[in-house]
Amino acid sequence: MLKDITLGQFFPGDSLLHRLDPRTKIVLLFFFLAAIFVFDSPLAYAALTAFTAALIAVSRVPLLLMLKALKPLSWIIAFTFVIHLVSTPGDAFFHVWLFDFTWQGAAKGFFIALRLALLILLSALLTYTTSPLALTDALETLMQPAKRVGVPAHEIAMMMTIALRFVPTLIEEADKIMKAQQARGADLTEGSVIERVKGFVPVLVPLFISAFRRADDLALAMEARCYRGGVGRTQMKALRISSIDYVAYAFGALFFAALAALKFGGIA
Repeated sequence: MLKDITLGQFFPGDSLLHRLDPRTKIVLLFFFLAAIFVFDSPLAYAALTAFTAALIAVSRVPLLLMLKALKPLSWIIAFTFVIHLVSTPGDAFFHVWLFDFTWQGAAKGFFIALRLALLILLSALLTYTTSPLALTDALETLMQPAKRVGVPAHEIAMMMTIALRFVPTLIEEADKIMKAQQARGADLTEGSVIERVKGFVPVLVPLFISAFRRADDLALAMEARCYRGGVGRTQMKALRISSIDYVAYAFGALFFAALAALKFGGIA
């Protein structure tokens, strides 16, 4: 279960998405996520779904790995679908106790669930195709204007990247601790909710101790390398916008224009 959480994992490769500047990917991701909420017609959803599928194919990230990103949040997607299914008024096709299952609710629940799935898949593509170091540099560069009002751009970018970097490590550590506790007779899967929460205490305590130890080791390593924040810091590989990025921006603009035409042009 824990190993199904893929947040922060990087899948090395040489695809077109891997070669894009990380700033380009972050900016386009922001607009794509906004488009998912702004353009809500069935035809727009079909276009966004097809575009997401095309991005997955271009990235050369295994499909099973992409679907793995959906698994930890699959219960939220299913719960959202069921809530809309039974709470949306309309033509009922099934009745259970006090709840009417309507066709309108099924359609609305499907599109909301699809919206959540697209959000997760597009966000996962960013981390799968961008190394943590490149992500840090891109976030810091994009937040440079905020430095003028006192926002510590470098520190925020560093914290976000370290958090993403250590998510897989802590998940792996938690999985090892759970297996060790189960080997000693601990029951973490049966009983009431309260009993399960109590059963996770022997897992959480060593996990927190391990996390604090890793954080302390990281701080010592950064101090030993004379790390002093972003002041005077240079990059070994400077970020550069290439022709591929301009093509990506142009294609993204055309795609957004097409979606806007669908919504405001009365096409869909």
